[in-house]
Amino acid sequence: MMRGLQLIQLILVCLSIFVKAEDPYKFFTWTVTYGKLAPLGVSQQVILINGQFPGPTLDVVTNDNLIINVINKLDEPFLLTWNGIKQRKNSWQDGVLGTNCPILPKSNYTYKMQTKDQIGTYSYFPSTAFHKAAGGFGGINVYARPRIPVPYALPTADFTLLIGDWYRTNHKVLRKWMDSGKALASPDGLLLNGRQTNSFFSGDRGKTYMFRITNIGLSTSINFRIQSHKMKLVECEGAHTIQSFYDSLDIHVGQSVSVLVTFDQPPKDYHIVASTRFAPVNFTTTSVLRYKNSKPGVSGPLPRAPALLTHWSMKQARTFRRNLTANAARPNPQGSYHYGQIKISRRIILSNSAPMINRKQRYAVNGFSYINPQTPLKLADYFNITGVFTTGAIEKGTKRPTLATSVLKGSLHEFVEIVFQNNENEIQSWHVDGSDYWVVGFGTMPWNAGKPKTYNLVDAVTRHTVQVYPKSWTAILMSVENQGMWNIRSANWARQYLGQQFYFRVWTEVQSFRNEYDIPQNALLCGKAAGRKIKPRQA
Repeated sequence: MMRGLQLIQLILVCLSIFVKAEDPYKFFTWTVTYGKLAPLGVSQQVILINGQFPGPTLDVVTNDNLIINVINKLDEPFLLTWNGIKQRKNSWQDGVLGTNCPILPKSNYTYKMQTKDQIGTYSYFPSTAFHKAAGGFGGINVYARPRIPVPYALPTADFTLLIGDWYRTNHKVLRKWMDSGKALASPDGLLLNGRQTNSFFSGDRGKTYMFRITNIGLSTSINFRIQSHKMKLVECEGAHTIQSFYDSLDIHVGQSVSVLVTFDQPPKDYHIVASTRFAPVNFTTTSVLRYKNSKPGVSGPLPRAPALLTHWSMKQARTFRRNLTANAARPNPQGSYHYGQIKISRRIILSNSAPMINRKQRYAVNGFSYINPQTPLKLADYFNITGVFTTGAIEKGTKRPTLATSVLKGSLHEFVEIVFQNNENEIQSWHVDGSDYWVVGFGTMPWNAGKPKTYNLVDAVTRHTVQVYPKSWTAILMSVENQGMWNIRSANWARQYLGQQFYFRVWTEVQSFRNEYDIPQNALLCGKAAGRKIKPRQA
């Protein structure tokens, strides 16, 4: 009898350990509506989440399970994408039209995802119908688990800064303009957390604070700086960096960085400034760094951005290096994975262009301008629906610009080199869903087969979004470890909307839950997938 009781107690202890070991769940309900605000001084329609503009900040911890019920009260279908969240084995939750049916008006969809093995500063925003021009965006801050140390003293507090260009014009008018075949005009201003001015960030003298900065805009690079204060770069899109000090930072569309700022100056107010870069029209937005209990207000001229553009910015970008001795989301050092010693399975050249197709302005990758089908590619793949997308062409390219629903074939566990080539005079910004990658090289055109000799194969920083300077190239290395259908796109949202994107189908013949999760039971079905039955796959 005693042995039986001891056995039961042992089982209960084991079960309690198992339950406690399960990663935490966090539940959110977000209601998406229109509202009236005047971010640039003129009343206009914006997209609110739970009545907020920008939307709520997601403060989560590594490996948290997020259950986010999104209720769409707009008059149009809607989706949110989670910029930089890798969605490991789970492209079903990526929130783009290649993987998800949009949430219809007066309906909802519940995202179920995990911040698996990630730390860092990220963002979310609408991926449908040019809604991003109206708002609906917010910050995502993924903190390290308490037992996993970070390579710096914990700051007193965090500040989330969402900075981006903005239009006074309604998003539907902008969309109609582009649908008519015309290129989008320049924006009307720059916002910081939804405002042009009159915001502040306060702290105590002698203490250090983290500024989590994201360029949430549609098209414009920014330069960020704080009057009389140095910024220590400590994290870049999930990777701890070598901790260098900067007077100002270029942050391109879709990118995020985290910097530490010590309040070490005489107590008063100081200018926080962001201004446009590589743009035909210059805009500036300001905020205030405020010392608590200080009386003098902000004074003096705004600190200036660097006078040089490509040369200065590219030189700065090369200084962003990975801290090889620090861990990230796991306790092992970031430098324990020697990416520079892995044999490359293939090289993929991707060139952007701005062709006219059928007398309309479009944007393309290797000559192919992407069009969204009615059936998400992931659903077509799952249900074996033919005629939705084509594969094999985009890697070869075409000399005659063509409208297409393009998919690039990928094999699970391959290691690829991608060279982004930019022959245009406009700066580009490229994002890859489902993965990060090593940014190993920048240079001016032309790129040639001898350029890899100049790559950084030791401590390149990893990112999910990288800039490609005018008339220049950028090279990345990527380990393809996440099965699914993944969007590779321009982070310049007008270019993305008009075709500068495609999908990367990462596949293996061995179908297993160890490689990819099954279709969610609450998946929305549309297009040729409407009415189909979801049958769970056998393990």
